[in-house]
Amino acid sequence: MVGDGYSWLWNNPVTREVTRCPKRIADLIWSDHHKGGYGSHRVTEKIVEVVPTNMLNIPSYARWFVRMAGISGATAVALGAYGAHVFYRREYPEELKQVYETANRYHFIHTLALLGVPLCKRPKLAGALLITGTAVFCGTCYYYALTGSKNVRQYTPYGGMLLIVGWLSMIF
Repeated sequence: MVGDGYSWLWNNPVTREVTRCPKRIADLIWSDHHKGGYGSHRVTEKIVEVVPTNMLNIPSYARWFVRMAGISGATAVALGAYGAHVFYRREYPEELKQVYETANRYHFIHTLALLGVPLCKRPKLAGALLITGTAVFCGTCYYYALTGSKNVRQYTPYGGMLLIVGWLSMIF
C-alpha cells in the first residue's frame, strides 16, 4: 500500500488501534458463539487496553482544560448565535456591535487554545492564564457591548495581558 497516498493514515498509531477495534469485538463474539455456545455462562477473558509507547500520556488534571474548552466553546456558540439573531438586528451603535464581534472572536480563538493546554509543559499555569484572560477580556467586552456601560472597560487590557502571558507560558 506504500505509494497509494494513504500511507500516512496507516502509520498513525491511533488509526491502527481504531481499525483493529471491530476485529477484536468480532473475535470475542465469534469465539463465544463457537466455544461456549449460546447458553454458555463461561467467563470471557478481560480485555486490557495497551497504549502504544509513542502516544502522548496526558495527566488527568490537564484533561480538565479540555472539559473547560467544551464549556467555553458551547458558551461562545450560544453568545455568537445571540449576537447574530438578536443583538445585531437591534438598534445599537455600530461601535458596540464591533466590540461584541471582537469579544466573540477572541472567545472562540482562546477556546481552541485551551484544547492545546494539556500538551504544554505547565498546563495548570497556561490553562489558568487563558481561562482567566478570556473571562476578563471577553467578559468586559460582552458587558460593554450589551449594556453600553463603560465602567468595566478599564479591566479589558488586563484580560488582554493575561491572554498574552498565557500564550507565552505555552512555550516554556
